[in-house]
Amino acid sequence: MSYDLTIGMPTYDDYHGVYFSIQALRMYHPEIINKTEILIIDNNPSSEHGKACKKFSASAPYIKYIPYNEVKGPANSKNQVFKNAKAPYVLCMDSHVLWEKGSLQRLLDFYKKNPNTSDLYQGPLVYDDLNNISTHFKEEWRGQMWGIWGTDKKGKDPNAEPFEIWGQGMGAFTCRKEAWLGFNDLFKGFGAEEGYIHEKYRRAERKAYCLPFLRWVHRFGRPEGAKFPLTIENKARNYFIGHIENKIDVEPIIEHFSEWITKEKLEKMCEKVYEEMIEAGQLV
Repeated sequence: MSYDLTIGMPTYDDYHGVYFSIQALRMYHPEIINKTEILIIDNNPSSEHGKACKKFSASAPYIKYIPYNEVKGPANSKNQVFKNAKAPYVLCMDSHVLWEKGSLQRLLDFYKKNPNTSDLYQGPLVYDDLNNISTHFKEEWRGQMWGIWGTDKKGKDPNAEPFEIWGQGMGAFTCRKEAWLGFNDLFKGFGAEEGYIHEKYRRAERKAYCLPFLRWVHRFGRPEGAKFPLTIENKARNYFIGHIENKIDVEPIIEHFSEWITKEKLEKMCEKVYEEMIEAGQLV
């Protein structure tokens, strides 16, 4: 069967999110379902959540369950969405995201008008009050992250024209399957996707855009805590990898993370990253 759109969601012990996100797609976006495949990329398939996700995937023929154990972390799981997608256009989303009514049909309409685009697209994050939004990330280090939420008034109107952005949270993003540049496969654990992938597109002479109509709600609350691997060391390491790949000065990483890790340890971590990247053939 051919599809116009692949919607892929990496997950790690989040059956509840997977269930409600997919059911919301099926119930509230019926106009796209008959031309869409849904992929569940399960980064912890042997868990009880993983088993439940696999069982749930049998509820519709267009839902495909894909176990992925090779590397723990969202970046490489998101790469798997694009690797396994059968449609020419791909929407990657966290397993706890809801889409505004009509937004996904508008995305397909956008791609029909721009069939060969090689840019990266995202939409405004809508907060829990369903009123306030963030349209992009601003380039600033804070709270172990490169980028802070910002709002451009142009993005408040869903009918506004697309506009270029520095970055955006990677809980939801889309591009043409063949235009995906990919996260570095040395990434492990959580962290460093934002800013890195946007810069990678710019260095490939492409752009990152906000599509004002592509509005998404993201569940941030985790009363039981994060289930996936979440360490400050993984964050810093991934940032080193991304900055080195994109030929960006690593000193701001050391300066920022020295609040939690000594500069000596960070410098040694950076040296080890260089060695790993050389060994992987990413650096000469």
